[in-house]
Amino acid sequence: MKFNDKQLQIIETAEKLFADKGYKGTSVRDIAEEAGINVAMISYYFGSKEQLMEAIFEVRIGTVQMRIEDLLKDDSLAPLQKIYVLVEEHVERIAQKECFYKIMITEQLINKNPAVIHAVNQLKMRNSELVGQLIEDGQKKGAFKKNVDLILMLNTLVGTVWQTMMYKDYYREFNNLQSLPDDEFNTLLKRKISVHIKTLFKELLTNEA
Repeated sequence: MKFNDKQLQIIETAEKLFADKGYKGTSVRDIAEEAGINVAMISYYFGSKEQLMEAIFEVRIGTVQMRIEDLLKDDSLAPLQKIYVLVEEHVERIAQKECFYKIMITEQLINKNPAVIHAVNQLKMRNSELVGQLIEDGQKKGAFKKNVDLILMLNTLVGTVWQTMMYKDYYREFNNLQSLPDDEFNTLLKRKISVHIKTLFKELLTNEA
């Protein structure tokens, strides 16, 4: 589904409030006031707060789907290079969209909104299937091993990146990087995470490690 500029404005506002105050702690009125719109506009565009939450997931995870589909069609990259692109872009996406990933983790942990959880699982399933196609393509070309546990591999990616980003101050202090300016530290951290995950995935997927 495509969203217009006003819908995207509402989605981004709701995303920030849900991350800061939680889904239950945020009212439709809060979102309308923050976005500078009438409450009725949210009902008109989304129907309910629950459907607005689903729209947030559709926008963020749907973007990932389109990117994986593009990679599947790209014959200029080797199978492992495609996986590396996914890793780099996932790290950057979490760094840029921290609010969304905070919501995603929180909603799945509390598991009190069946409709949202169902929507998330459906979108995740589709993305996993697409990444699975990338793996299968690499296997057909002899670049990847057989019997790859796709879900454990994806959980390694998501869990490692999110955990490190969430506790980046701890990583910074442990490695005595407090003197680095924030932008330099964030660039360094993203690079280190990407290299770490790519090294793991090379071991999991190929015979080259």
